[in-house]
Amino acid sequence: MNQSSSFLALADTLERVRGTSSKKAKVEYLSGYLRGLKPEEVEVAARVASGRASERGSKDEAQVGYSTILDVLQEATEATHEDISRTYLKHGDLGEVAQELLKEKKAQTLFREPLTLTDLEEAFSRLRSLKGKGSASARRGVVKSLLLRASPLEGKYVVKVLTGEMRTGLVSGLLEECIGTAFGLSKAESARAHMVLGDIGVFARKAAAGEARIVKLQPFRPVNFMLAEPMASAAEIAGHFHKASYAEYKYDGVRAQVHKSMDEVRIYSRRLEDISSSFPEVAEALLSAKGEFVLDGEIVPFSDGHPLPFQLLQRRLRRQEEFEEASRRAPVTFFAFDLLFKDGMETMNMPLRKRRKLLSYIVRGIPVCLAESREVTSEAEIQAAFRQSRSLGYEGLVVKDPDSMYAMGKRGSGWVKLKEELDTLDVVIVAAEYGHGKRAGVISDYTFAVRDGDDLKAIGKAYSGLTDEEIEEMTTRLKEITVKDYGYRRQVKPEVVVEVAFDSIQRSGRHDSGYALRFPRIKRIRTDKSVADIDTLERVERIFSGQKFKLEER
Repeated sequence: MNQSSSFLALADTLERVRGTSSKKAKVEYLSGYLRGLKPEEVEVAARVASGRASERGSKDEAQVGYSTILDVLQEATEATHEDISRTYLKHGDLGEVAQELLKEKKAQTLFREPLTLTDLEEAFSRLRSLKGKGSASARRGVVKSLLLRASPLEGKYVVKVLTGEMRTGLVSGLLEECIGTAFGLSKAESARAHMVLGDIGVFARKAAAGEARIVKLQPFRPVNFMLAEPMASAAEIAGHFHKASYAEYKYDGVRAQVHKSMDEVRIYSRRLEDISSSFPEVAEALLSAKGEFVLDGEIVPFSDGHPLPFQLLQRRLRRQEEFEEASRRAPVTFFAFDLLFKDGMETMNMPLRKRRKLLSYIVRGIPVCLAESREVTSEAEIQAAFRQSRSLGYEGLVVKDPDSMYAMGKRGSGWVKLKEELDTLDVVIVAAEYGHGKRAGVISDYTFAVRDGDDLKAIGKAYSGLTDEEIEEMTTRLKEITVKDYGYRRQVKPEVVVEVAFDSIQRSGRHDSGYALRFPRIKRIRTDKSVADIDTLERVERIFSGQKFKLEER
């Protein structure tokens, strides 16, 4: 066995990466390690380093919960519940708990051989394949087998991957740089290849094989969406573009990337997850379109020419109803507004005006909608378009440069958005409390955080905006992902993303972010987003700096 292909070598490298704050040193450690691997091993190592047990966008996940890991640790080490609780309170990280407890491992496999990267991927593949009756027991067996074979350090990183809590400081851009440095790619080449391929492991394998420079977008491999930069007023937008631009309604739905090739259509969410089964009528409508393509657009709850509340889509996304009932309660329409690929050709680098023209040919005569667009130049025209959008029940306005290219995964300056609130933030719930009065017995007060590098920083607390039904569902969900139960308050695994509206941001010592949102209210639960998609502390600081009045909390 090649020493580099042992899992222990990867775990040791990640431990060194975690132990330094120097970005240069992190790159040196990991890139040096990756050079010694075969392309298929590089794929596994890169994905593990990113904290994932499956390819991004895969319909199949490892699906191993905290409770399963804790039960397996208890079986393997004969630790008591008290031992585990005490160790968790000491470290606050389940991977660290595994490392400490496995030092006292009682059970052993009969013939222990060192874990390899191939062994690890085979175990993860087995976890991804387990479905239906008996799968929970089988998953427990796979995890137990891994941890019995693992050294304490290996066990730590097995658990970190399964919980998605790597915390080594290897954010996406830095991991791209490590792979690029290992295999002679520039930052721009690495970023583009990663964007087109969608998954860090696939990108790493292509880089190791010398194929990263020639990758092309292809159907059924989703890419990150282009985003719009928020602006505060119509005047600011007019001053930003200084020319005629396209104004489109800002739809309040599920952002969707539709891929079609031959007689197959798949729909992907912002998380690059396949959500085709939640919207079969959209897939069927686009199947009748001619050619091979990748479209960007929004699935909107829509009836009788008007948008419906976004909340109606939640049950469809969670597959809580049969399709017939779901489509009756929440009929949807797909609004197409961009084209990324057509008949073997990438179109992302074409100007928007040309992409829209090609898009109009694709959707003509099929039961989907081309996003309505009008030309605007002045502040008054932008404001009038915004007011019309709001009067029709839409969220606001997106204004686009007709000459803009499609910037995958970026808030490009070619697209800007205008909404009614000061702004909204996508945040993740990190703690929650039981309510009072009519909300006694349900978890209805949510503390939420934004990203700050590899960390999460709390920025506020909200208890309004959700329906009674959503609060009941949230209570069940948060109980399932509770990390520590303090009675009235719970620390939860950071998984539930919500969009929060607010009136302003102020400096505050109440939260470790140093800021607090004024009058926050939950606008919607973002089941289409993961913790990797939430907003950053840097964006909070930009919004704060752009406010007319800077508030200090007293």
